[in-house]
Amino acid sequence: MPALLLIAHGSRDPRHAATVAALVRQVRAQRPGLEVATAYLDHCAPRIPQVVGRLDDAVAVPLLLNRAFHAKHDIPAALRAAGAALPVADVLGPSPLLLTALDRRLAEAGLDVRSAAVRARTGVVLAAAGSSDPAADAATRAVAAAWRRTRGWAAVEVAYASASGPRVPDALAALRAAGAERTAVAPYLVAPGLLPDRIAAAASGADTVADTLGPAPELAALLLERYDEARRAARAVPALTA
Repeated sequence: MPALLLIAHGSRDPRHAATVAALVRQVRAQRPGLEVATAYLDHCAPRIPQVVGRLDDAVAVPLLLNRAFHAKHDIPAALRAAGAALPVADVLGPSPLLLTALDRRLAEAGLDVRSAAVRARTGVVLAAAGSSDPAADAATRAVAAAWRRTRGWAAVEVAYASASGPRVPDALAALRAAGAERTAVAPYLVAPGLLPDRIAAAASGADTVADTLGPAPELAALLLERYDEARRAARAVPALTA
């Protein structure tokens, strides 16, 4: 069975690597016996060339929510530079599992997400990193629309911690203007760091502020789902060309 090579972005903030390690433990617990290795694009060790050389067979799974520059360019380039012709799984989003993970973090922050009445009175800010890639931002807006449609929130607004606006305070103001009685901020980010801290600081006016997705069991299940999809696709290619 190929190993799962989890490729994370990396950060100077030690909480990032600690969160990735906790997520890897979740993946291993959900699929005992599967070899799981971790490599980083930047800031943290080990880097991709240090890891791929010791793996006999692997599927690379990006720890990325959207298909933006890192997924389209950085990861393929890093694998090529390391001489690794590995199957690369799709990014994590969109997926219903991410919506469930967002619900989990809001519930842990004290919001009664199981109550339809509470959801109908609550407006949520989906606070993402932001990207210069219009397709990536469009994907985040699609996640927000699906979250509102499937959960019955009063409204869901998207805000960004970097790139262009809107920012979290703008989104909170829009929710209140739309009639939301309560407001919540849910970071659409995997691990703690500079951008989540920026979101938390800007969310002081919200009634509820959730944590990052972190080592949520839904995120671990989604990584395994993407691994399985890429593995099946890789097996299908030789069969089609035989």
